[in-house]
Amino acid sequence: MVSAGVFLTVFLYCFMQGAMGDLISSTAKFDTGHVKVMTQAYRDLADQVPNDLAIIGADALLVWLKENEKEMIWAQRIRFGGLLDVPDERGETLAQAPVMGLGIDLFSEDTPEKNLFNIEKAMVRGSYPRGPNEILISDEFAQKMGLHIGSMVTLISSTMYGAMATYNFKIAGTVYFGMIPMDRGTIIADIRDVQNALDMTDSAGEIVGYTHDMLYSGRRMGNVAQRFNKTFTMADDEFSPVMVSLGQQNNFEEYLNYAEAMEAVIVGIFVLAMSIVLWNSGLMNGLRRYGEIGVRLAMGESKRRLYRSMILESFFVGIAGSVLGTALGLVVSYYMQYTGINFGEMMPKSSMLISNIIRAQVTPASYIIGFFPGVFASVTGAMFAGIGIYKRQTAQLIKELEV
Repeated sequence: MVSAGVFLTVFLYCFMQGAMGDLISSTAKFDTGHVKVMTQAYRDLADQVPNDLAIIGADALLVWLKENEKEMIWAQRIRFGGLLDVPDERGETLAQAPVMGLGIDLFSEDTPEKNLFNIEKAMVRGSYPRGPNEILISDEFAQKMGLHIGSMVTLISSTMYGAMATYNFKIAGTVYFGMIPMDRGTIIADIRDVQNALDMTDSAGEIVGYTHDMLYSGRRMGNVAQRFNKTFTMADDEFSPVMVSLGQQNNFEEYLNYAEAMEAVIVGIFVLAMSIVLWNSGLMNGLRRYGEIGVRLAMGESKRRLYRSMILESFFVGIAGSVLGTALGLVVSYYMQYTGINFGEMMPKSSMLISNIIRAQVTPASYIIGFFPGVFASVTGAMFAGIGIYKRQTAQLIKELEV
């Protein structure tokens, strides 16, 4: 009983930690960064991806960030939307579909984007772009549109200045990110090609920054943003750049606090439930041993000694069960950390940047959380059950033993 309860507690805790960690990691890599630089006007309308309010002089700003915030990784990005036109053999429109586009640095030697987007592992067909005007497209979208490697497509969008933009791309490969919003209809192109297509020379919609260890800290990123804003942000200039942390975007801080609170409540309820079960187990164990207790009292063993021995026994049982249950829970959690469970079919219309496959995550707390219900609850149950020892009357023992 102790091992089973501890096992369930450890596994549930690790699985919920994995779900939260994946949400933060995926959102940061594909959208918000740990910090993001935008113009103040762009920030106010960020959901609409207003490239007419993009950063001008982005190259110089990127150089400054790399020189002055060396503990961070920096990259320019351009987000854009539009129609993807698929021509037939005569060049006439065969099909059109709306797409979400990302312009990232695909070719620089020091670009972090290849690792951030994990492109090599995400490749399904084709190859990584080798030259200009080559793009990657989500495999699911390519299949729906009947696109093949080497197919030519035309992006129809708008330039930075509001004019209509048309630009031809060649499909170099298809990718599968395992996230519904990304796989629904995404194209990835080199940022220089996107700048040419949208007339955004030396401009970028946003500059994202990440810590080298890829671990987000709200306080640390808040300090980075504060230093930057003191230098560059001007209240009376809506086109001046401003830096915001992950938590300051899309009310994500409130969402994280709510999710963490719900996680704590769910884990707390489960730990409490397991504690009650194991407490009850210890209580029943003590009650069912009243015959044994009576024999030991009749043989002259003191009540205090008997009470101490029961508590000590439950303590060692709790320790042994907790160690075994924790070990089993960690083994399964480590396995689930690499395999996970696919929830993609349960949320086909999700807009959250979270992987379809949710994995567990083993943290330092995973090694000790199971000992609370395993040891504390078991010992507490034995203590309550043992109170009955002091209520036993020696005169009643002979009658019980005769029975």
